[in-house]
Amino acid sequence: MPTLHTERLTLRAFAEADLDAYAAMSADADVMRHIGSGGPVGRDIAWRQMALFAGHWALRGYGMWAIEETASGTLVGRAGFLNPEGWPANELGWLLARAHWGRGYALEAALAARRHGREALGLDGRLISLIRADNERSLALARRLGAHHEETIDFMGNPAQVWRHPDRA
Repeated sequence: MPTLHTERLTLRAFAEADLDAYAAMSADADVMRHIGSGGPVGRDIAWRQMALFAGHWALRGYGMWAIEETASGTLVGRAGFLNPEGWPANELGWLLARAHWGRGYALEAALAARRHGREALGLDGRLISLIRADNERSLALARRLGAHHEETIDFMGNPAQVWRHPDRA
């Protein structure tokens, strides 16, 4: 799995040492409001998600990175790709711990991931982000990334807007 570097961030593989920070982020109701079932998850589910991310890289050759603030070494979130069985297309996703909202980290990480996905990993074709209609922060980020609203689908029992990314990096 490649490690990516941006001006302020390192996108790297998740490590077992990330569990405390990732579990804390996953237990925050504000962070998880628009993810999965729409509520916080326990440490056990956070661990399974980290294992899913590692397995996705092994099986698909691409996946989700841990986002580390380079200067401090702090885990601040995740960004990258998901396309497990049953997903509508390759999805570019992001999630940040609340303490790191409003700093531009999600944009910085998503741009780096998308560029690497298109240029180095061969993720050609349809690349989407699945976003709930009331997730104003992610909708704004999708627009800044140049994505456009394609349709609304039922996804995992909830309506989700499908935002399609440009076919270029």
